[in-house]
Amino acid sequence: MTQPISVRPVGGKADLKAFLDLPFGLYRQDPNWVAPLYLERLEHLDPGKNPYFRHAEVALFLAFRGERLVGRISAQSCRLRAERFADGTGQFGFLEAEDDPAVFAALFEAASSWLKARGMSRMQGPFNFSINDEIGLLIEGFDTPPSMMMGHALPYYATRLEELGFTKAKDVIAYDFEDPGEIPRTLKAAYDRALANPDIEVRPLDKKRLMRELEIIVAIANDAWSENWGFVPWTQEEMTALGNNLKLLVTGDYIAIAEYKGEPAAMAVSLPNINDWIRGLDGRLLPFGWAKLAWNLMGRPPRSVRMPLMGVRKAFHGTAMGGVLGMAALARVRSYHVSRGTMRGELSWILEDNKRMRRMIETFGGRAYKTYRIYERAISGGHRP
Repeated sequence: MTQPISVRPVGGKADLKAFLDLPFGLYRQDPNWVAPLYLERLEHLDPGKNPYFRHAEVALFLAFRGERLVGRISAQSCRLRAERFADGTGQFGFLEAEDDPAVFAALFEAASSWLKARGMSRMQGPFNFSINDEIGLLIEGFDTPPSMMMGHALPYYATRLEELGFTKAKDVIAYDFEDPGEIPRTLKAAYDRALANPDIEVRPLDKKRLMRELEIIVAIANDAWSENWGFVPWTQEEMTALGNNLKLLVTGDYIAIAEYKGEPAAMAVSLPNINDWIRGLDGRLLPFGWAKLAWNLMGRPPRSVRMPLMGVRKAFHGTAMGGVLGMAALARVRSYHVSRGTMRGELSWILEDNKRMRRMIETFGGRAYKTYRIYERAISGGHRP
């Protein structure tokens, strides 16, 4: 006789450990899954260390068949998102489960009930936890490993969600960029003109004034993306957390800021793809994983990089100057990495309908190689604004 599915909220260190351990078994036979660093995930789920919890309420759930752990999910309600959109939408994330429709149904029943109790009428996801974190369910591109801070999934996940009535809200695209050598001639000419224009300066980030530089980057991002689907602005606390990560991971040349007439107007931020370095560590830095990671961080150019942030201030959107500024920031970062021998990068994520940015990336030789889908479904009986 099949044992019933039970779902309970995470309630202590043992449950939290089980929540983090579950994917290791599910992906054991998947050569493209990269185990996340255990300590980093603990911090991400810690209300005392992750600034997301300053403006959001979160619940984590575990699903069991009898005594055996078979699934997990999060449900979250973000105050900043609610203030911005007022659409009665909560979010789910951290979805992992065995290939069993009953497990998926039980997990989403628990998450839906939790959101409904907080007045939500719709749920979207996955978000781990916000749109500024790891988002979307992988639906295309299972045959290659994910880049840092990007998700992986098992192919049946999408089927299980769609069986439960979830439909597409939005797709986001990851672009693979294997550097072909020279910038295309037309772009090279435009870049050279930009550098010759006395009104334009393209410079690296100044790590000696890191917080001031971060304020510039976040201000550009919050302005550039202010009208994007689902966007929630970065907070001061999130900016500080970003700065702490950047201090450890990058030199100033990983980041470019383009100024027009002395005012910051565009930026591009790249990061080493640490997934290249942590594959095989099984999520653990002890006993010897820390040495491998430190060796890479202390001077070896990464095999690949990811560009998670790129933007041009809204005042320049749709203008020739905006295109030049964005391209100049991107080209400077690209040139730095190519000079060190790093020939592969990922530009992600890009909204499927951001045609302007997608054209720019494709002009540089980018190839769309992974698609992540944000799903949504109504919550029956929830409050409708």
